[in-house]
Amino acid sequence: MAPATWTKLKNAVWVVIRAVLLIGLVFVVLYPILVKIVTMIKDKADIYNPVVVWIPENFTFSNIKIVYEIMNYWPTLLNTFTLSTVMMILQLVSCALAGYGFAKWQSKWAKLLFAGVIATILVPPQTIMVPLYLTFQNFDFFGSYQWITGGDGLNLLNTYWPFILTALTGNALKSGLYIYIFRQFFLNMPKDLEEAAFVDGAGMLKTFTHIIIPSAIPSIITVSLFSFVWQWNDTFFTGNFLSGVKVLSNELVALPANVNNYLLFSVPGASLETATSIDPFYASMLVDTGLMLSILPLIILYLFVQRYFVESVERTGIVG
Repeated sequence: MAPATWTKLKNAVWVVIRAVLLIGLVFVVLYPILVKIVTMIKDKADIYNPVVVWIPENFTFSNIKIVYEIMNYWPTLLNTFTLSTVMMILQLVSCALAGYGFAKWQSKWAKLLFAGVIATILVPPQTIMVPLYLTFQNFDFFGSYQWITGGDGLNLLNTYWPFILTALTGNALKSGLYIYIFRQFFLNMPKDLEEAAFVDGAGMLKTFTHIIIPSAIPSIITVSLFSFVWQWNDTFFTGNFLSGVKVLSNELVALPANVNNYLLFSVPGASLETATSIDPFYASMLVDTGLMLSILPLIILYLFVQRYFVESVERTGIVG
């Protein structure tokens, strides 16, 4: 076989192998979403129909309507969007400042403190949930509240204050990772930019806001998207701190119970005596529909920002 023909054959085989691998990876990622989309429009009668796999025989939007009412969708969506946006902004400010400090602060304590930041990435949040919960249940700033009022500390649970305070102090969800991203980016920025600003008479704060931050757009985009999406999908902290507030991710935690209650008291003929007759497969179908409705805004967001996200991750990886 001629060398040119052999080269073309190897290239063709590689193209086929690469296409099969990519198609397989895409299918693995999209399969759960495709299943939930089919479930959303599937009628209850199709659950036990062995013929129905991907294409329902009886199309319906009743699942979406039921879950929409159970979740109180639009008010709950607004609460979740507000919380995720506020947390994203606060984490950007605190983590950028902390990352810049670790990148430029030369001290024997810097490495030790940064090791603490890395520890927050490695240690699961479940290990510190109990002290955090007790702290915000009786929040007392250095004993000042008890000294002034003589009573117990403030109960900040079921408010947004636990999230705001942890975000401002760089201790919120995944804040350690965001500090690490900013630090690695700032470490590789040319020192000439800062020195030129200092020569021109700019102080540390002005240099940071006018020189450093505009140059860190890739890191800002990466951290913004990570922070927004992870806060949106969080069920652990919202389930503990906001147990009495309607947040979309928190509502999903109790969604199976809410679905069962809805079926029990809203379906015609349902009563306490028929509670055991609730179809668990139908309840599971409604839960899948609710999950799809909860991630739908993120899918729409990704369609608009995917190009900027990929570019920011690439540039962050090259610089960091």
